[in-house]
Amino acid sequence: MDSLIIQTIDQGGYFGIFLLMVLENVVPPVPSEVIMGVGGLLVERGRMDFWPLLVVGTLGTTLGNWAWFWLGERWGYQRLQPVIDRWGRWLTLDWQHIVQAQLFFVKHGHWVVFALRFSPFLRTIISLPAGLAHMPRGKFLAFTFAGSLVWNALLIKGGQWLGRYFADSQHVLGWIMLAMLGAGVLAYAWRAFTWVPRASRDSEN
Repeated sequence: MDSLIIQTIDQGGYFGIFLLMVLENVVPPVPSEVIMGVGGLLVERGRMDFWPLLVVGTLGTTLGNWAWFWLGERWGYQRLQPVIDRWGRWLTLDWQHIVQAQLFFVKHGHWVVFALRFSPFLRTIISLPAGLAHMPRGKFLAFTFAGSLVWNALLIKGGQWLGRYFADSQHVLGWIMLAMLGAGVLAYAWRAFTWVPRASRDSEN
């Protein structure tokens, strides 16, 4: 039997993919690897088409990242830091992470917005310092869309490959997807509930 996540994404269609990809970049811990991987599986089964899936998923990714960019651009350092200090546990980051990302962005330039779309850990957080640095909006959107397009295409192809490889063992594929989703949720829960702000850790040393 297919996993619930596969059935849910199948029933949601392209609009469901779009919403999930927006949430993946705004609210952890929805993993894009599972979302677009299942999309690739549905392409392999003939339930979706590659190009519409790729475009819709990439638009969702871009919109989700735009939310963080807009937050940094409009709020700035002074208004944003209290929010991060208060809600950092649930975002699994603290202000020092933002400072480090900002320094990395300034040091390496705008191209990192494209390059870090391939990083599971930094692809979303880099949007915030890009907004804080007032990176040109058109350039940010173009780099985000282009990098996300390549990454999502790879995820879709990976899902298609899994669909072909486990064509005779669909129940195994369902459990694999559930395991990936469960691992993401457990990793987020562990990090959130064991979270200690950097300032507190430094004061104990």
